[in-house]
Amino acid sequence: MHQRANRDILQSSASQEKIFQSPRPSVELPVISLSDYMFSRFRRFENRKALVDDATGTIYTYWQLEDLSRKVGSFLYRKGLRKNDVICYCGTNNPEFCFLLLGCASVGIVLTTANPAITSGELEKHVKHSGTRMLVTIPPLVIKAREADISDIIVIGKADGCRPFSDMLADDGKCFPTDISINPQEDVVIMPYSSGTTGLPKGVMLSHYNVVSNLIQHQNAFSTTTDDTYLAVLPFYHIYGMVMSLCGTLQDGGLVVIPTGFDPEGYLKAIVKHKVTQITLTPPLLLFLTRHPAVDRIDLSCLRKIICGAAPLAEAVSQEFMGKKNKIIRQSYGMTETSPVVTLDYETITAGSVGPLLANTEAKFIDPATGKSLGRNETGELCVRGPQIMKGYLNNEKATKTTIDEDGWLHTGDIGRMGDNDCIVITDRLKELIKYKDLQVAPAELEDLLHKHPAIEDVAVIGMPDERAGELPMAYVVLKPDMSLSEHDIIKYVEQNVADFKNLRGGVKFVKEIKKSPSGKILRRLLKDQLSGSQH
Repeated sequence: MHQRANRDILQSSASQEKIFQSPRPSVELPVISLSDYMFSRFRRFENRKALVDDATGTIYTYWQLEDLSRKVGSFLYRKGLRKNDVICYCGTNNPEFCFLLLGCASVGIVLTTANPAITSGELEKHVKHSGTRMLVTIPPLVIKAREADISDIIVIGKADGCRPFSDMLADDGKCFPTDISINPQEDVVIMPYSSGTTGLPKGVMLSHYNVVSNLIQHQNAFSTTTDDTYLAVLPFYHIYGMVMSLCGTLQDGGLVVIPTGFDPEGYLKAIVKHKVTQITLTPPLLLFLTRHPAVDRIDLSCLRKIICGAAPLAEAVSQEFMGKKNKIIRQSYGMTETSPVVTLDYETITAGSVGPLLANTEAKFIDPATGKSLGRNETGELCVRGPQIMKGYLNNEKATKTTIDEDGWLHTGDIGRMGDNDCIVITDRLKELIKYKDLQVAPAELEDLLHKHPAIEDVAVIGMPDERAGELPMAYVVLKPDMSLSEHDIIKYVEQNVADFKNLRGGVKFVKEIKKSPSGKILRRLLKDQLSGSQH
């Protein structure tokens, strides 16, 4: 009881705010660039294997990892790119991504990432908004890149009219600058795109300090060792795959096995072939490992460490997996805006929770209506504060101020509570974001597209619950008077204009009106309640 009193709710005499601190002891967080931090770690493991390309069998040691990353930095500097310039990566997982990430970081260049499934129009918006000067991609996506009106394209492999990435790795390193001055707490190192709590995709500005801090916070709760082998199936363009899967394993000398993509048979074979000890899952992947018949024929005894994150996980699925496989799943919670991890379960898990706060992280739960902070076991919107909180959204001060308040609290848009055991339970979410197979679908983006259709008067898009995918985008549509349009017509229209994962897999429902609040906001909760009622 005394321990809880020391770490429980801190109350400010001025505001009487109820603030929860992490039960984990605070850790020292160095003010250092991402590349300096990672390279200093690599030197402990110089001749150990760092990366292996599952498709080709190519192996890179930690010494090569630093050397090739510096050559990339030298090449970029030689080509005229300078601190705060932006490079975009749009492609699948490969070792070259790691060289690019650390090469950019070493010379102060910002790396932004794009989902390879987006359309050329979406990619064009991304590169223009981010101010991208150069795009790095893979051969199958070169046509898409050209359609997106990008002139400076570097390809991992070979493609006509494109400079090969191998030119970067062949650089003599002589142009690597020695006078780069990086301010870790101010300078941006990566800029993934997220829809945040609502709205259209936004550039999330993460500083060197944000990312390094979160790596150390995560390390404090989940330490990889030189005996660990990690299978990097989560995409590197995604914040979790980029920071936690890749850098999180490499900071401790583990081996990262990189497949080019996911296919069930190849995934299972890779676990056995490389004696994988550590994996990070999303709920759809966990469902596959729980229920796919092929899994029963595979020996998973090598797996020792399993984390599930990126989207809400049904407690029933996690319990089913742990019962069948006799393995522990540790859940985590975070956002792109938090670099990305906020919580991670202990080795002794708490069913239904996402675990306790990471070290150096605070949380509070507020009443969405009044903003009043709430006590233990009281349900409200989760707000978090810590060194991993983003600088803000690129060129979007309004969205930044809406998300991060004057006291540095990031309002997550998720509803939950602090349990008796210091573990957070997420029960719902305020934000409108749809999570389809851990990919973000912004209702506002689809609504904007559908509003452009000449036959549509009004529209609202919500997520339909789905056991396998998490949520399926679904549209409520009001047609203009005397206009005719079928469900198939609308679904096809969306398919022709957005990436596959944003398609209206939940279908279309025609209604007479879209219910809205007095301020004009769509009452999505009402629509979801109607949907839930119709399904029962």
